[in-house]
Amino acid sequence: MALVLLRRWKGSSGQGGVRLPDGAGGLDCQVLDPVQLPLYRADVSVRDASGREVLTGQTDPHGRFTATLAPGDYVLAVTCEGFRPVRRPFTCVPGAHATVEPFAMEPAPAPTLPTPGAWRIDPDHTAVRFAARHIGLAQVHGRFNGFEGTLWVGDRMEESRLDVVIETASIDTGVRQRDEHLRSAEFLGVAQYPYMQFTSERFVHRGGPRWSVQGVLNLHGVSRNVALDTRYLGIGTGIMGETRAACSAVTELHREDFTLNWKSMIQRGIAMIGATIRVELDIQAVPQS
Repeated sequence: MALVLLRRWKGSSGQGGVRLPDGAGGLDCQVLDPVQLPLYRADVSVRDASGREVLTGQTDPHGRFTATLAPGDYVLAVTCEGFRPVRRPFTCVPGAHATVEPFAMEPAPAPTLPTPGAWRIDPDHTAVRFAARHIGLAQVHGRFNGFEGTLWVGDRMEESRLDVVIETASIDTGVRQRDEHLRSAEFLGVAQYPYMQFTSERFVHRGGPRWSVQGVLNLHGVSRNVALDTRYLGIGTGIMGETRAACSAVTELHREDFTLNWKSMIQRGIAMIGATIRVELDIQAVPQS
């Protein structure tokens, strides 16, 4: 039986500091994305010479996968959503690690992209949601109901731009007293900062439908770099025959980066609002007339 060892990589010699059982061999490999960054949670499968799958696993946060195997000939297969599958043959010999050279996965063909030009975010079919942990326990969920935005699609998608403006006073967690507190000067300070704005600087293709939309978020008078982990969902036709493009995106904000320090809300050493706020976007856009 094969034993899979997922661990932090500690060397480049191929031996990796892992002691092999008597008579066993090993496998070491590293998987990278198209920009040479480690690819986390890529699916790994190893089959023997007969085609039988002998182990499966995923790469660690450093893109590494390490396994102990019986001596023999094998084929390593790596798959990850948004990338073309990769296959590499290798041979395990007793007492040594078979080192597969680091390799970068190539992006899979992308879905049909929006046509160049201006696209308006449709607020009736778009949601801006967030979640934050409350008193270190359950999460509080909310949304912003007032926003507008425009996507300018370039001749190359990498040349596109996105601009979104959100009304801070439109925050809605379903509890009026809490919403009023969030709008106050202790938190969002909507009287002084009525809007937050995200302006993109780069569209980076991560493979298949995956993009990283990188830009600057201005919130509470502070600007910080933010990356939206975006999944492009494709083109469709609405009920009135209009063309629609859709995507989903997530990011995490650290509230103290934007001076959102709820200093009076400490109870038993636990912050009432967690330091990290997860933001989720479901977006539909239509060509701007």
